[in-house]
Amino acid sequence: MGAEAEDDALLAGMAAGDRAAGATFVRRHAAAVTGVAYHVVRDRALAEDIAQETFLRVWRAAPTYDPRRGNARSWLLSISRNAAIDSARVRRAAPLSPDALTDLLAGQSMAAYSDDSLMAEADAAEVRRALDRLPEEQRRAVLLAAVAGRSAAEIGELEGIPLGTAKTRIRAALMRMRDMLEVEMRRGL
Repeated sequence: MGAEAEDDALLAGMAAGDRAAGATFVRRHAAAVTGVAYHVVRDRALAEDIAQETFLRVWRAAPTYDPRRGNARSWLLSISRNAAIDSARVRRAAPLSPDALTDLLAGQSMAAYSDDSLMAEADAAEVRRALDRLPEEQRRAVLLAAVAGRSAAEIGELEGIPLGTAKTRIRAALMRMRDMLEVEMRRGL
């Protein structure tokens, strides 16, 4: 019996509630699942937590696994990657205090909010210059989204504008900043 067939059988056992099949499946794939999670979150302890969450999801979803749609390992690693991305999104969305946002809008250095090297400070200065060239409403929208971790719906509510307008402001700001930063990069080469 090949590894794929063994995995399929283990998942079928898990779907039937076989704890031994689950334990074997976990032992077989724990390192790969943790590795995928670590690649996304870059934190060993968090990657191990994500691996546990991944195997819980797999246990619950085992009855829905269909080997005709792909092999078990690919299915498992996709679940791990998605769990890691979900975790990274939650961690990234730490709200920024209104005072910190006010400082950013008033021109305080973005490097004050970062532990990065001098290169990151130089990059932050370029981003700051690009932010300064944006119209005020676009600058607020992109800072609320990118720095404060707010969703477009939250930005619309905070700014008193429709959701579509909030999305348009964020997108327009990001596109303008991308264009400005590309010009800066070409000048620096």
